[in-house]
Amino acid sequence: MTAKPLRILLSNDDGYHAPGIRCLANHLAELGYEIFVGAPDRERSTTGHCLTLHKPLRAEEVPELYSPQVAKAWKINGTPCDSAKLSMNMLLDISTIDVVISGINRGPNLGTDVIYSGTVSAAVEGAIRAIPAIAVSLDSFDDLHYETAARFIGQLVKQTNFATFPRHMILNVNVPAIEYDSLAGVKVTKLGLHRYRDIFEKREDLRGKVYYWQTGVIENREEASDSDVLAVRQGYVSVTPIHYDMTRYDFLSSLQEWGLKLN
Repeated sequence: MTAKPLRILLSNDDGYHAPGIRCLANHLAELGYEIFVGAPDRERSTTGHCLTLHKPLRAEEVPELYSPQVAKAWKINGTPCDSAKLSMNMLLDISTIDVVISGINRGPNLGTDVIYSGTVSAAVEGAIRAIPAIAVSLDSFDDLHYETAARFIGQLVKQTNFATFPRHMILNVNVPAIEYDSLAGVKVTKLGLHRYRDIFEKREDLRGKVYYWQTGVIENREEASDSDVLAVRQGYVSVTPIHYDMTRYDFLSSLQEWGLKLN
């Protein structure tokens, strides 16, 4: 009896039309996996875990951008989390989804980036429902070498026993933007620093009202030898196990000793 192919839901924060998600969807479909795409209808980068509650969500099929081997593809007028939630709960039968993969993102999601990342947040939606989840990003803002990341994810999916995948875990994957054969290897890492110096540019509009443009510059800091930032900098694929439980367990007993009480 032939085993059924894995059913994989793909999402992202760059939009359904982005080259990263199209490259990944088509590659995984070629490998024989059953691929479904539920992604935002436009770029929704750095939206974090934002949800849309003030307007209706709409899903429209967009098969023309993907290989005929991709089972279904929808664009959704919401955030990455909206897209993952709607896809799992309404567009598909959640009980039949084996893996949720978000990406391939344009640009890295290293260190503290995961807090703001729509890419990671879409994967978290799978993890919340105990579905194995992967977030994958390319270390470049140029549309180059998506095939390197897609090829690695294909290998990762093949090598992973999803039956024993820890509940509520996300694998955060960052891939150097180089040819596959030039990769130095794979490293299991922890989140690095990858902090930004906030920059706000003050301007005035034509009516004299003040507004601000926000951006940031990465601060050069020394990174730990086992950090995701350093691994990618050295040409390795970085794979970091993360989870959404933000409890500081090692401080629980110390906090109990504070003796907090109502007066």
